[in-house]
Amino acid sequence: MANEKILQRKQETIDEIKNRVNDASSVVVFDYRGITDEEVKELRRELRDNEADYKVYKNTLVSRAFDDLNIDMKDVLVGPSAFAFGKDQVGAIKTISRFAKTHPALIVKAGIIDGEIADQAKLNEYASLPSREGLLTMLAGGMIGLVKDLSICLDLYAKEKEEN
Repeated sequence: MANEKILQRKQETIDEIKNRVNDASSVVVFDYRGITDEEVKELRRELRDNEADYKVYKNTLVSRAFDDLNIDMKDVLVGPSAFAFGKDQVGAIKTISRFAKTHPALIVKAGIIDGEIADQAKLNEYASLPSREGLLTMLAGGMIGLVKDLSICLDLYAKEKEEN
C-alpha cells in the first residue's frame, strides 16, 4: 500500500495541474527530448518574456488531472511531455512554435486553447497569427483609411455645395 504522504503529494500535484490548466488561456504539450540544458534555459527565458512558463509533470498525474477536468488527451500523453502554460491564447503557442523551428528536437504534440483541445494543425494556425500589437496596428491602419476616405468625401461634397 502506498504511503499516505506520497498519495497526498500526488494529489497536491494533480490539484496544481488542474489549477494551472484552469488559469491558463493556452496550454501546449510538447516533447522535449534531445534539448540541451542551455536550450531549455533559452526556452524558459523566451516563454517568460511572453508571459508563459513550462513545467514537466508525470503523464499519469496529468492524465488524472485531465480526467477530473473532462479533457481527453490520453493519446497525446505518450512519452516524455512538457507543458507550457500561457496567460493569453497565442503567446505560449507562438513561442514554442518559433523555438521548434530552430530546434528540431522539440516536437509540438497538441494543446488546449480556452478549454478546447487543439491539434497540431490548429496550433500552427494560431502560431501564424500576427502578434497582438501587429493586429492592433492593422486595425488602426484600417480605421485611419476609413476616416481618410470619409474626410475626402466630405471635402468633395462641401466643394460641390459651394459651386451650387
